[in-house]
Amino acid sequence: MSKTNVFILSGEASGDLHAANLVRAWKKNSTHYNFRAWGGDRLSAEGVEIKKHIRELAFMGFVEVLQNLPTILRNFKLCKQQILDFKTDVLVLVDYPGFNLRMAKWAKSKGIKVIYYISPTVWAWKENRVHQIKRDVDRMYTILPFEPAFYRKFDMEVQYFGHPLLDEIDRFQQMEKTPLVVNSTKPILALLPGSRKQELKKKLPLMLKAAEAFKESHQVVIAGAPNLPISFYEEFELGEHVTLVQNQTYQLLSQANLALVTSGTATLETALFRVPQVVCYKSSAISYRIAKALVKIKYISLVNLIMDKEVVRELIQQECRSDLMIEELNQLREGKEARSEMLTMYDQLISLLGQNGCSEKMTLDLIEYLK
Repeated sequence: MSKTNVFILSGEASGDLHAANLVRAWKKNSTHYNFRAWGGDRLSAEGVEIKKHIRELAFMGFVEVLQNLPTILRNFKLCKQQILDFKTDVLVLVDYPGFNLRMAKWAKSKGIKVIYYISPTVWAWKENRVHQIKRDVDRMYTILPFEPAFYRKFDMEVQYFGHPLLDEIDRFQQMEKTPLVVNSTKPILALLPGSRKQELKKKLPLMLKAAEAFKESHQVVIAGAPNLPISFYEEFELGEHVTLVQNQTYQLLSQANLALVTSGTATLETALFRVPQVVCYKSSAISYRIAKALVKIKYISLVNLIMDKEVVRELIQQECRSDLMIEELNQLREGKEARSEMLTMYDQLISLLGQNGCSEKMTLDLIEYLK
């Protein structure tokens, strides 16, 4: 029997992580599939041939996208050709909606089965995209507990099997782990400044300035993004009290005492490791104004969105300042009431996300569906 060709499109580090877990479970349960992808080192480690690496793909914000438009348009053309050359039967789109929703429409017109994993945030803005998703996507897998009810309002059934980060963190905790190498016995203040160059340049200097206030009491450790070289971080004045680690974010979070975190998947990861955190977000002024006019959600961090209340403090745009970071972190030190309250909320969040086994359950459902 000829194998089914699956092309996976993930455009960011978090998508690469979730796609890799999916492929691992997929290969364990069936040998009837060939895989190619746009992705990163994690998908590559699962034996998937990478046709374009995520380090070339991460553009954020309206202005930044416009500035890189010629590159993005070339990427669309290249991607379509690679999908056709592979004689793709199934296209699996992982998050990355600005690119992937356009690819869904094109693939559907070519008779390719379209699977979407990690729903675009249609509940936050552009609700009318649901109609496009209904038309172009054959099966949608969501990872947030409130999403199935949202889609039902539009008469669309989606699949929800829990959040894949629960599996990833559980897998990390089962592994034999070498301790994080830091030359200090002090508690760790973790800085998670993101994986895109634009956001790093805006936020890391502010985080480092705030961290100066903690250099006597804490060891400051930056989680380096896997898609960026060490030389990139050397452009910033890190100082002797700051350590940079790469590809060790979970090791860092498993030992951290406090964290400054860029909004995104990292906020949820930090919560699942039960590290009290302050969330930071700053983009270009124009991008922020456009987003504020379009987006209709109360929070930007996944922790607060899932809990539907402010569990972690969000310092956004004008409030994304070093002095406020220091103030908020001081509220979360050992023995402070705000710290214990946040940890209690984290426990509620973890129970809300459900059981482990998301990737495995989704894969079994997907294999059955594709039959």
